[in-house]
Amino acid sequence: MKRIVIFDDDVDILEILTYLLTEKGWEVHTRTTCNNILEIISEKRPDVILMDNWIPDTGGIKATQLLKADPKLTNIPVIYFSANNDVEILSQKAGADAYIAKPFDLDELEKIVNQFALS
Repeated sequence: MKRIVIFDDDVDILEILTYLLTEKGWEVHTRTTCNNILEIISEKRPDVILMDNWIPDTGGIKATQLLKADPKLTNIPVIYFSANNDVEILSQKAGADAYIAKPFDLDELEKIVNQFALS
């Protein structure tokens, strides 16, 4: 089973994505903060990570940089997602593997998540 960890402080988005991805056969784990991110990702070993930009307490950029700096976790794809107009630039600054802008099309999100899960 494919596993994903989603970091977003918007509980509604977490609920929608959990429902959608669970229906598509994913094991979904969600967090509303980035506290202890290295421990969480080391424990869950997801196939993909969805990372919001405005996430307490570390923030999406710093959290993604921490993951990409860890040799054991750097190969896990991080898809950055944000309602910020500069999501592409923020994604690059963070070192994410891809990005998607909010509001997003659910089919588009599913496509990009599956693309990175298969790589």
